[in-house]
Amino acid sequence: MENFVPSDKYIKIKTIDAHAAGEPFRVITSGVPTPVGDTILEKRRYAKKYLDSIRKILMFEPRGHADMYGCFVTEPVTKDADFGILFIHNEGFSTMCGHGIIAITTVAVETGFVKIKTPGQKIRIDTPAGLVTAMPNMNGDRVESVTFENVPSFAPELDAVVEVPKLGKVTYDLGFGGAFYAFVNAQKLGLSCTPDYFSELVEKGRRIKNAIMASKKIVHPFEEDLSFLYGTIFVDTPDLENVHSRHCCIFAEGEVDRSPTGTGVSARLAILNKRNKINPGEDIVISSIINTSFTGRIAGLTQVGNHTAVLPKVTGSAYITGVHEFLIDPDDPLNQGFILR
Repeated sequence: MENFVPSDKYIKIKTIDAHAAGEPFRVITSGVPTPVGDTILEKRRYAKKYLDSIRKILMFEPRGHADMYGCFVTEPVTKDADFGILFIHNEGFSTMCGHGIIAITTVAVETGFVKIKTPGQKIRIDTPAGLVTAMPNMNGDRVESVTFENVPSFAPELDAVVEVPKLGKVTYDLGFGGAFYAFVNAQKLGLSCTPDYFSELVEKGRRIKNAIMASKKIVHPFEEDLSFLYGTIFVDTPDLENVHSRHCCIFAEGEVDRSPTGTGVSARLAILNKRNKINPGEDIVISSIINTSFTGRIAGLTQVGNHTAVLPKVTGSAYITGVHEFLIDPDDPLNQGFILR
């Protein structure tokens, strides 16, 4: 079997897989068309229209699963950027992904796709939410951690209330950290951000997200493509020392983030700053449903439209888990995959 050579009838797609804080990240390296467009949002629109079958093949079962995540790597579109990225998951194409930035930076450096020539060198990545800068923290040839400077993040609404079927009135904070999230106190709904509550978190997270989307239009100040609610983030007290709080993000089509959600940490920094609970220069550690963690810091303040925004820095670690060549048999009736939740 080890000498098996796939015949030419197969479509072959190669990937490098990694995880950041436990959340999977599949990087497509060859075998797919290049997304077309002059801007990263144009490339995203092209990929949504013409490359969605590739997303399904690699995210859905039997090659993936309901909680799979990955990306297309593209040519850069802004001056001095090293490359661009399009994030994919079980529902479609997201606009920004913190764990993905940590993972792609680790993969890019450890595979030599990006050469580190000087200590402290920054990697500039075009994302649909804007330019993101990442700095790999090296230990020899190993990327020990990655700190990325996210897009400006803001909190459009605090203590909003929505009527949710079977749950009643639910209070939430709306935050943007590259995508919009509704932040909800887990304990007030009888939940805990632990694996024991996995199914309940999915069910109630989806219900809350759907209720909010039905009740209002989520509007980004500048980009229509960013004007949607990506997920519900439950916030809980931590069970580890020196940890500020715990997140469990239910996003896309009921997908559960194993990491603390880098974009969610960014949005949470904006919420905490608006509540005068964190100032620029202060670090907080936020843990996940599996007790992995990211560290967040406000590097400064700025303005996004009418919103006071924070400039977030988020730090976490990623690890390469495999190199794959996936085979797609044209005769396979399930070659586009399927998904079960």
